[in-house]
Amino acid sequence: MLVMMLMLMLMLAVLTACTERTGEPDTLHVVTAEVQDVAGPGFTPAPVRVDSAHLPAAWHGIALPYARPSDVLKQAEVAARAAPPGTVTTTWYRLTLPAFAPAPVALMLYAARIKAYGPIAVYVDGQLLHQRQLDGPNWYWTPLWLPIDAGQRAAPPREILFRLQHGRASHTALASVWLGSTEQIGWRYHGRQWLQVYLPVMWIGAFISAGLFSAVVWFRGGVGRSYGLFALLAVAQFIRALGFYCETRLDNDWFAWLMLNSLFWILSLVHAFQVLGHGQRQRWLSRSLLGINLLVGVFSLPMVANWANSPLITPLIYLLAIVAGTTMGVAGAWASRGRSPEAMVMSIGVGLCVLYGVNDWALQSNFLGPEDWYLGPYMNLQNFATLCFLMYRRYIGALIQVEQSNAQLAIRLREREAELGESHRRLREVEHRQAVAEERHRLMQDMHDGLGSSLHSALRAIERGQLGEISVSNILRDCIDDLHLTIDSLEPVEADLLLLLATLRYRLGGRLRTAGIELHWAVVDVPPLKWIDPRSALHILRILQEALTNIVKHTEASRISVSTSSDAQGVLVTIADNGGGFDPVAALRGGGKGLLNQQRRAAAIGGTVSWESTTAGSQMVLWLPLAPAAALHPITA
Repeated sequence: MLVMMLMLMLMLAVLTACTERTGEPDTLHVVTAEVQDVAGPGFTPAPVRVDSAHLPAAWHGIALPYARPSDVLKQAEVAARAAPPGTVTTTWYRLTLPAFAPAPVALMLYAARIKAYGPIAVYVDGQLLHQRQLDGPNWYWTPLWLPIDAGQRAAPPREILFRLQHGRASHTALASVWLGSTEQIGWRYHGRQWLQVYLPVMWIGAFISAGLFSAVVWFRGGVGRSYGLFALLAVAQFIRALGFYCETRLDNDWFAWLMLNSLFWILSLVHAFQVLGHGQRQRWLSRSLLGINLLVGVFSLPMVANWANSPLITPLIYLLAIVAGTTMGVAGAWASRGRSPEAMVMSIGVGLCVLYGVNDWALQSNFLGPEDWYLGPYMNLQNFATLCFLMYRRYIGALIQVEQSNAQLAIRLREREAELGESHRRLREVEHRQAVAEERHRLMQDMHDGLGSSLHSALRAIERGQLGEISVSNILRDCIDDLHLTIDSLEPVEADLLLLLATLRYRLGGRLRTAGIELHWAVVDVPPLKWIDPRSALHILRILQEALTNIVKHTEASRISVSTSSDAQGVLVTIADNGGGFDPVAALRGGGKGLLNQQRRAAAIGGTVSWESTTAGSQMVLWLPLAPAAALHPITA
């Protein structure tokens, strides 16, 4: 905001410095004049021709730019009653031009400002050239830019007269006058017009657009009072700025009432913004501003005011606004110190606006020259820039808050991840201990049911003298096979059924050869069984071992065939022999544990086992599912 205002002030200073240059040889800068006041009974039309020699000989020399300071108290006193006869003054300015040779193009006249509360007429060599404010004075005095001729002239102009009519209580002002072509002096007019009118218009357009957006957001609700205050401030600034951009007649009407009161509305709204910023109520200041608004609003009503033209007393009212603004700035800065940088920025902005107001008051009261700048239009720029800066700070603050929240969330997330990691580690330890315990229990159960049972039976038979050396050898061989299968079940099989079958062939192949049985191996590739683990692997090995052991013990087979195949839902392992066969139903009814154990082990891993037997041999089929069983159940022998 400060950088923007400094750049603007620099532009104004550069333009002012450039306007003071003498210029090109074929241009003329008039900086001296003569002036006189002529009292009259009232406003009269400007004559078509005027000879300055026939005017009263009361001329006195002045330097341009010229402004006679107004008596503010006297002006207000006269404006408070109807103007009596003889109170209209006609001020004549006579500019005697030195000899110069203008370029053979259209000759233009430029003056930064001509100020009068009444009709203005411009004469060149006694001929009426231009009139303005015929219906009454305007709110704002824009630069004067007039064509004197089209470039075809018998001689350059020798004299310029300005006829300004106004009330006796007010005074006139005239800037220095430039004569030259558009190419030579046009930039002076366009530069001042752009900085004085067009640039502030663009800013007030941006301000009111942002205000409308804030109003829409405010109406949706849930966003706080700041959006509503911003919208109201934009409307008040827009109304206040109309006098600078609309060529409206200055009169005691509703437009004047809006222009006057909008200044105090702006003060109250800015004070509300300050209170939101620093959080201090300041009831005395709020009530004082409310009282001033009501007082000025009521007594400036067109139907109540008893002065002929309310804008003539506005210098006094503007002094009241300056005092109120100064109080606001000081009180706001005092309340903001150490509490709210944003409210401090607004208080500084209020102080700058007070300085602008002092400048405009001095310019309106002729304490400053007519070539100085009205800074009131730039209040819109400053207020808009200030509020945009505050919104930017809040936006950046919100982003920082979001970043901090995200950082806090990231820290909490890392803490939770660490907690979850620790919980997962503990859970893995518990699962590992549980798996070790279950595996220990499985091995104990398997060794108890298999190896332990076989050794216990052999021991009892030996003690009773019921076994020979051959039987003891077979029992010990069975025990060793059981031990090997238990050890093999601990090896990782990686869901490979064929590896289990190869292990079984390796462990039992020698025993089959010793028994004189030929082994026919017809194993082919089958789909992997991903659910195979050490426990289920031992079940499979036990089922197949039981089948082979039954063939060796209970049949007179000379040939065993092991084959694999698959269907849509599982894998089949088939063991067939060429022995005498047996009756599976009778064997199951007889209470034999071998077949029952096979069925129970198959059920524990979600599979099934079936037998077929004829006089030509028997066949056992183990079906294993592709999908894992819901749960594995312990098997007891």
